[in-house]
Amino acid sequence: MSETIVETSTETEASGSGHASKYTRNQPYSSKVQVNRLLTGPESEKETIHIEMELEEGMDYTPGDALGVIPTNRDEAVQAVLKALGFDGTERVLDHYKVEISFLEALTSRLGIGKLARGSVNQYAKLAGENAPEALKALTGPANKAVAEEYVWGREFIDLITEFPGIIKNPQELFNVLQRLTPRMYSIASSQAAHPNQVQLTVRVVRYNSHGMERQGVTSGLLGERAPVGEMLPVFLHENNAFRLPEDTNAPIIMIGPGTGIAPFRAFLEHREALGHKGDNWLFFGEQRSVSDYLYKEQFLAMHASGLLTKLHTAFSRDQEKKIYVQDRMRENSAELYAWLERGAYFYVCGDATRMAKDVEQALLDTIALGSNGTLEQANEYLAAMKKQKRYQRDVY
Repeated sequence: MSETIVETSTETEASGSGHASKYTRNQPYSSKVQVNRLLTGPESEKETIHIEMELEEGMDYTPGDALGVIPTNRDEAVQAVLKALGFDGTERVLDHYKVEISFLEALTSRLGIGKLARGSVNQYAKLAGENAPEALKALTGPANKAVAEEYVWGREFIDLITEFPGIIKNPQELFNVLQRLTPRMYSIASSQAAHPNQVQLTVRVVRYNSHGMERQGVTSGLLGERAPVGEMLPVFLHENNAFRLPEDTNAPIIMIGPGTGIAPFRAFLEHREALGHKGDNWLFFGEQRSVSDYLYKEQFLAMHASGLLTKLHTAFSRDQEKKIYVQDRMRENSAELYAWLERGAYFYVCGDATRMAKDVEQALLDTIALGSNGTLEQANEYLAAMKKQKRYQRDVY
């Protein structure tokens, strides 16, 4: 998942990149995994991995672009659904394109049996009709939206069919109940100028326990557990023209990338380094603990030592009693931050949309108001002008 200001979500579907239209989400490229290593240390509460995959010659991307990874559901999850529904998987169904496949294949690669959606609950209840259990009926309709949202939180399709069994009579009915299994978009963490015929990703593997069961993200779980070196993965490139380095290679850039939001900025820096761009670079990186969560530490410290990274600020929230975040580091350096903006710096944000991006924007507005001795209203006008000039770009999800 970017703006100028145009938001995109890393969870959304996407078409193939204009750079490599030969491969799309419907006709992906089968890429070999060359590296899959853990970035976080043993003390970390997170599991973040670095993956490198090969690309065919002619598959070109630009820093800021994303890679679409087409997932499959875990065998254990598929078998659990088959067992709960009372089918063996050999039954024949028509997929979304009316192609006949086995029910096993449908559950493995076509249908989203992971995260449960409210719409699926509604469709499931509709199938049951008047025979729907009262507890299931209580989760449907506009009046019960809040209750339904609470119910689906942390649940998967297996929970629904276990709690309310016997409703699916024909495997084909699932195509009306479940959402399509869609590609996951990951911001590319490398520059082709530095890594020809290769694409690299920074991925947080999502694992959690809810309602008494161990769960994992569909695609991040695939990359974390089922994508060893040598494995072939279906992928496609996706252009993101709303998240780009300045055309003026001498323009300064400020990058705010906590957690896996660091990915496109690693690409930006590698690109500027490989091509000898002269613009100043300022990176803000945040995570929980420096000892275990400092992603690409050696590379960034080397870039700082060489002068490529003009300024490097980190915020490790758990390294001291009072939590410190990237927006706090911005406020600490607000005078210099404003000075960079005044000389035409481009400002980029990548990562969590729900809280981080909003907090960063507020810190940016405060920085502008303080630096210009102006009001917040004037700061908003300043920021609006930056957006118009494409100097404020966000890739948030």
